[in-house]
Amino acid sequence: MSPPHRAAAAGDTARGTASTPSPGFDAAWAHPLLGRMLRDRSRRRQLDRRHPWLLDTATVLFMLLVSLPDLLMVDHGSPFGDEAARDALRPAVLYVFVAALVVPLWWRRRAPATVYFTILAVNLVEWSAGVWLRAGTATLIALYTLARNGSLRVLGWAVGLSVGSLALAVYALAPIEHPLLGSFFLLGTMTAAVAVGLTVRIRGLYLAALEDRARQLEVEQEQRVRLTAAAERSRVAREMHDIVGHNLSVMVSVADGAAVLAGNRGERSAESLRILGDTGRQAMSELRRVLGVLREGADDERPLAPQPGIADLDPLLARVRAAGLPVTYRTVGDPDALGDGVQLTVYRIVQESLTNTLRHAGPGASAEVRVAVAPGEVRVRVADTGTAPEPEPSDDTAGHGLVGIRQRAAMYGGTVVAGPREGGSGWLVDVVLDVPSAPPGSPASPAPPAPPAPGEQL
Repeated sequence: MSPPHRAAAAGDTARGTASTPSPGFDAAWAHPLLGRMLRDRSRRRQLDRRHPWLLDTATVLFMLLVSLPDLLMVDHGSPFGDEAARDALRPAVLYVFVAALVVPLWWRRRAPATVYFTILAVNLVEWSAGVWLRAGTATLIALYTLARNGSLRVLGWAVGLSVGSLALAVYALAPIEHPLLGSFFLLGTMTAAVAVGLTVRIRGLYLAALEDRARQLEVEQEQRVRLTAAAERSRVAREMHDIVGHNLSVMVSVADGAAVLAGNRGERSAESLRILGDTGRQAMSELRRVLGVLREGADDERPLAPQPGIADLDPLLARVRAAGLPVTYRTVGDPDALGDGVQLTVYRIVQESLTNTLRHAGPGASAEVRVAVAPGEVRVRVADTGTAPEPEPSDDTAGHGLVGIRQRAAMYGGTVVAGPREGGSGWLVDVVLDVPSAPPGSPASPAPPAPPAPGEQL
């Protein structure tokens, strides 16, 4: 977006409207002549920002071109000054006057006050010699620059000194033929230079204020978005804590009480009930960790347990066996050499597969888990001897059951085969993950973890 468009956008934002230029501004840009002028002006401003010395050099060259008749002494016609006095000056003195009036303009934007008072002093010396040079126009350029970029207090002193110097020159130092008309012309041009400089200055300040206001509004809008997101996360965390946390707490309490009662009676279900209570407490711990992520700044100092890996399959299988499902477990290769992300994916695949087996396999079923690590791939095979589970929906419930397994495998470009075993007895989940081989001795880089799918805790 060009600077004029940015300025218009900032103005609209500051007024609380849409951050787009006004219809009138768009119409100006659409007009052939006005649009061309605005685009040219925008290009000149960009060029001046990149190469500021170009405009200063062009100004000096322009003033030298204006002063060329004086330097060549080919035109003696002037409404100001005495022609005889100018002819009496040596060419070298004339060149010095022109150079002293024009060359300081090269520094006019870096030191506007110094340049203006330098040119004014040279003008006083010039007028004392009874000469009026065309290079004296540099005074107007220096005064305009001072009004645009300099101190306003210094500008007031500069205007007062200019008026006094002109009056002294017109009526005493270098009298002219029509002093009143000359004074009116000189004061008018000086007033126009100051007015134009102040107008450009005020416009620049206005545009800067609009841009600053637009930036503030952007920051405020971003802060409002963050606050809204934080409030929504806090609400979701609160709802999950009130609903899921409460129900889990009730289940754990009931399981613990039933385990104590069964233990006092010597029943064999006491161990299963204790495992149920421990599993519920583990689920509550993981739930608190997830809620801590949702709540910004809440319980940040609480120590977090590492993500499970292949080494944690043994405790997982022990809980599954205690729940009544016989499980055999075999590994091939070196699973510990896998990265943390791959190990977490293998753990979740086995966990979800065995969860489905517990839900759907029925009594008397058994399961077999096999993890094979080969160069460039990892194969996870979970097979049971129960009845095949019902197929799960795959539209809006993505992330549950078999769909969740496919999503985790897709993170590593893997393939999933899930369906009844050959012969129609039992269910098979066969997952192949594409894992690049790491150089020997270098730690495997963890892959980005997938969001935990609901229902993954046993």
